[in-house]
Amino acid sequence: MFSNGDIFVGEVIGTAILILFGAGVCAAVTLHHSKAKGAGWVVIAFGWGMGVLAGAYTAAPLSGGHLNPAVTVGSAIAGGTPWAKVPLYVLAQMIGAAIGAVLAWALYYAQFAANAERELAQPTLGIFSTGPEIRKPAANLVTEVIATAGLVLPLLCFGQNQGIGIGQVPGARAGVYGSGINVLLVALLVVGIGLSLGGPTGYAINPARDLGPRLVHAVLPIPNKGSSDWGYAWIPVAGPLLGAVLSGLVYRLAF
Repeated sequence: MFSNGDIFVGEVIGTAILILFGAGVCAAVTLHHSKAKGAGWVVIAFGWGMGVLAGAYTAAPLSGGHLNPAVTVGSAIAGGTPWAKVPLYVLAQMIGAAIGAVLAWALYYAQFAANAERELAQPTLGIFSTGPEIRKPAANLVTEVIATAGLVLPLLCFGQNQGIGIGQVPGARAGVYGSGINVLLVALLVVGIGLSLGGPTGYAINPARDLGPRLVHAVLPIPNKGSSDWGYAWIPVAGPLLGAVLSGLVYRLAF
């Protein structure tokens, strides 16, 4: 079992790395005077997947590398994470997500400034948080529920498919991945979710990934940054959590 200190440190660092890569690739593709300007959705999907890979591998020895409240809740329902540890995981993930967003802003500081100086400045919220292509709250919520289930249920099954139970690795402390190679599989899974399921809403699939950077966007001194869209902000929180609950229940019933 992971200690509280290890959980906090691991989840803060791992989630910060995840958001640094993810917000970083969105900034690279979006902002003017970036060498990756206009590189497109495939690049964004792979950037987020590599963020999962780097963050989860880094955090796994300390905390299991959840990096996502939906993963933590799904694992708790399935029996892999003690409920008493859930608030600590979520707090650390939120702090890490905010740190990662600040680091991405600092890295692209000159590009944010140049973007604001242009007559047709690109909006910046999409670098930090998600938003729907068609604003239909019910449909947007369903999209996030389904996309998150596409992440959490396979993740819960990885350990079981190895015949060692949820996150139980012989000779290692419990995690959610089952083995080191499964971190790579989860990263590729996130790439696949982005390519296949991310079109309608931008696939938050992670409440901390969306809410933490949205808070940072609201307070950072980004010129001409526009709205932080708080009217939509509940959907990328509620949808992933509902998807996590459904995934955990399906795991318990079916596996």
